[in-house]
Order: sequence, then structure tokens, then C-alpha cells
Amino acid sequence: MEKKRIKLNALQSKTLVLLQILARDPDSATPVGDNGDIRITRLPHAHGNHMHVGEFVIASRDATGLSNKSVWTALSRKGLVRENWEEEIILTAEGLAFSTGLENKFLTASDH
Repeated sequence: MEKKRIKLNALQSKTLVLLQILARDPDSATPVGDNGDIRITRLPHAHGNHMHVGEFVIASRDATGLSNKSVWTALSRKGLVRENWEEEIILTAEGLAFSTGLENKFLTASDH
């Protein structure tokens, strides 16, 4: 049986790509075992109209999904984050590898 293609809405995609960036930042994430899952240890906080996510500066409006329970529930249901996201945020190996199509949006590093 062919695996069903995962579809994300815009807010879910933005949230997932931010989690992927955090997962690659050693100050924000650590590996969980040998299966490729990553524990997010620090979520960024907005100051003014932006926040720092890894080495990038992100507009706060692009990160609203980080505090949206519906987004987390959808990402969990689709297997991109673990179900216990309210206790700890674990990005699954599938979530880390998933292409949102937004990866190029965050290729410019912060200058501050």
C-alpha cells in the first residue's frame, strides 16, 4: 500500500520549517536516541517584530504557529512531531526530513 502524501497548510509549514531550523542549532536542540528524532530544548521568544531562530532572524508573524495548539495537534497527527509535544517538543526524523518548500525563505543569516 502506498503511503499517503502529507499535506500541510501555510501555518503548519511555517511552524515545521522553524522547528527544522531549531533542530539544526546545537544551542536549541539535542538528538534523541539513534532514530533521527531531535528534542527542541529552547523555543525563541519574540522581541519587537522579530525573533532569532538559530542563526536566522524571523518575522514574528511567521512564527505564530509555535503557540497555536491546533498546529501542534496537526503536526503530531501527521507524525512530524511526537504526540507528547505539550511536555517536550520532539521533532521526528520524518518531520526533520519533510520538505515544506519554505526552506529557501530562511537561507539568509542574521546580521545582528
